[in-house]
Amino acid sequence: MNARRAWGGVLALAAVLGAGQARGADAPPLRGAAELVRLAVAHEHGEGVPRAPERAAALYCEAARLGDAEGLYGLGWMYANGRGVARNDGYAATLFAMAAFLGHEYAQRMARFTGEEPGELPDCLHVADTQDGREPWDVEGFLASLGPERREVGRLVAGLAPEYGVHPRLALAVAVAESALDPRALSPRQAMGVMQLIPATAERFAVGKPWDPEQNIRGGLRYLRWLLAYFRGDVTLAVAAYNAGEGAVDRHRGVPPYRETRQYVDRVLAFAQQRSHPYDGAVAGPSPVAAPAREEDQGS
Repeated sequence: MNARRAWGGVLALAAVLGAGQARGADAPPLRGAAELVRLAVAHEHGEGVPRAPERAAALYCEAARLGDAEGLYGLGWMYANGRGVARNDGYAATLFAMAAFLGHEYAQRMARFTGEEPGELPDCLHVADTQDGREPWDVEGFLASLGPERREVGRLVAGLAPEYGVHPRLALAVAVAESALDPRALSPRQAMGVMQLIPATAERFAVGKPWDPEQNIRGGLRYLRWLLAYFRGDVTLAVAAYNAGEGAVDRHRGVPPYRETRQYVDRVLAFAQQRSHPYDGAVAGPSPVAAPAREEDQGS
């Protein structure tokens, strides 16, 4: 599998990057994105508070994790100009593209200057190693952030995922990265539809009509369920295999050293916010690179 449609997947990550981030018992109450952006602007420009660009960047990032377009744009601007953070044009381009996808007017203008985004994300938007997907996530809130056609497709992905023992958030993460929820997506390798099934994968998982959105999604979920079982719930390896094939993961004894695959894995993990996932060990025998199964990881 590949994410080939002009990095379409990374653009949709903005709506879910931080919903459900793990928080300690002593953490302060969550603030809304608009309030975070207001505070970020104040600290960036010294309006009513001491000027503190580092604090502004942190606040913009917190808003970006909540999927706020203004937060994504503000953080991109900080990276583009080296304010409070080390200048990084790659981060800026990706953040502008994500904000532009969500309809931010100024980000759309900036994206025309920064060019194609490399898919790189700053550390503050990366998933923690300990995340396991058990934190609550507002799937309806994410779907509401999409346009009507994508919302319909996303609802189908989220609704079908539990039938295959796959968390809706992970299923959506893969679908977004693969096609940006476009049922008409076609890659140069002839990967088709929402889940970007190549003909061999469609045949392997009994998809007779790969252009039918429901059949396509079901086929992708069957493959994802199989990969999760094969890699014993290791989301990183399963996602890498969805992109590059399980054979490549086995040969390289981990995520293959392909730039596209590594960036794909980063994007999906940033959306899914989990490293481990329940699996059904009866679906597939273990990969030679799979870690020994933990009792709490088995069963879905």
